[in-house]
Amino acid sequence: MCFSATASFTAGTALGAVGGLTLRKSQGKVELPLALVPLLFGVQQFSEGFLWLSFRNDLPAVRTSATYIFSMFSHVWWPIFVPFAILLVEHDRRRRASVAVFQVLGLGVGLYLLYFILRYPVIARVEGRSIFYDSPHFFIGAVLVVYFLATCVSGLFSSHRCVNVFGVLAFVLAVAAYQVSVKTFVSVWCFFAAVLSLLVYVHFSGPMQACRPALARAQGRVAP
Repeated sequence: MCFSATASFTAGTALGAVGGLTLRKSQGKVELPLALVPLLFGVQQFSEGFLWLSFRNDLPAVRTSATYIFSMFSHVWWPIFVPFAILLVEHDRRRRASVAVFQVLGLGVGLYLLYFILRYPVIARVEGRSIFYDSPHFFIGAVLVVYFLATCVSGLFSSHRCVNVFGVLAFVLAVAAYQVSVKTFVSVWCFFAAVLSLLVYVHFSGPMQACRPALARAQGRVAP
């Protein structure tokens, strides 16, 4: 997360707690990946917390490890995992076919970025009150387009309302993060997205449960 180690650890702890509650509300293997999203964002925020500590205490080994853990989440994991999680909980065939296209795009851009992360070192440094991850391969126009298609636009093709809202707000917050700082865009946007992942808990709670096909079938609302 941006701003400080304290803020990062606070966000990571909150997301871990909410992630645990979300996992308890999930039903079956198909809902597990989506339910894991807040918890995984919590892990990512903890990694940036340790990165802040490495700058403060001059710990190069911790800095390198935390940089790569954060970058693996931000560059590789999310474009592959987000459409995968959406695809698993989708029950409409046409929507599944559409999300599957984004899954292929996400896999492609994730593997592309993984190659560059392994091929060229990712260097993190403090810029103002945020962290700058020096990974120029991410800021290529075509790469950004495919990345946003996989992580944001894929949510618009879901039949689940919270997933739709997540997709729209994730893109809006990406624009906001870019306006805050081009250099620290990755760190700031990941913080915004981490907070936004609390919508996943809403998806598994209260009236939003009505859009979950497994529960709806159990209550006789839709045909199997």
